[in-house]
Amino acid sequence: MSERPGNRSAAARRLLGPLAPLALLVWVGCGDPAVQQPPDRFAADRAWHLVELQVDVGQRPAGSPQLRRLATRLRSHLPGGHFESIPGEPRLRNVVGTLPGRRPGIVVAAHYDTLATPRGFVGANNGAAGSAVVIEAARALRRTRAGPNVREVRFVLFDGEEPPTVLPEETADFYHAGLRGSRAYVAANPGRTAAMILLDYVGGRNLHLPREASSDRALWDRLLRAANGVDAERFFSREAGPTIVDDHTPFLRAGVPAVDLIDWRYPGHSLADGLDMLSRRSLDAVGESVVELVAELRGE
Repeated sequence: MSERPGNRSAAARRLLGPLAPLALLVWVGCGDPAVQQPPDRFAADRAWHLVELQVDVGQRPAGSPQLRRLATRLRSHLPGGHFESIPGEPRLRNVVGTLPGRRPGIVVAAHYDTLATPRGFVGANNGAAGSAVVIEAARALRRTRAGPNVREVRFVLFDGEEPPTVLPEETADFYHAGLRGSRAYVAANPGRTAAMILLDYVGGRNLHLPREASSDRALWDRLLRAANGVDAERFFSREAGPTIVDDHTPFLRAGVPAVDLIDWRYPGHSLADGLDMLSRRSLDAVGESVVELVAELRGE
């Protein structure tokens, strides 16, 4: 990467007679079935396994043999998984899965390549975590009952998010040097997307996700409501963080409402970005929130 019983008790006493006090203790201890529990659709352990799968490959720069082999494995986890080429970059390819529906639809995305330097960078959060949540969210949504006439959902793993070489900070043009997969996707799919959700630094311990400053405010508010619905609101904030040029930027420039889930405090450009810096709880909070949001958007 660059720059989640009064009336009932009385009825129970009448029904159970002298056994009521004991029965009510059991009832209260088990919880009130009338209290709605938050949805539990996202499998954090499966997402964690997908993070491990990617990190075990090691450094994964765009176009590298190891990334191309990994792409084949990741493709098999997505519904209708296939590759989409990136013009001018013959060794790069986006990995795309689709839940069919009417268009314009929804895109849930992350990048799956890593920095070319420093040597040995494994991108646990900067690459692997977002990709894992995208894949597991696809599985969860595939198993979620959907009504008729729902929107299409596309799950995209972008290649070439990172530039092929390190950019001097004073002359950096990350938009044109990086974001190769997302720019190609937007150009190849005009008018196909109604909303886009990008997952970047989403797996870190002590996760805190403010609204990335360029992200669509209305869509971010929808995400916050979804997070509240799955008891994950403490991981998100209405406060605005810095503006980040990221894989959501080509969508914004094309007029598509998009949000970037990124905890920019995380050391995502250093060798410290390893599995020990991540948390299953963070992956679960983000995954449940995204599944909730997409399930709502899909039916509109």
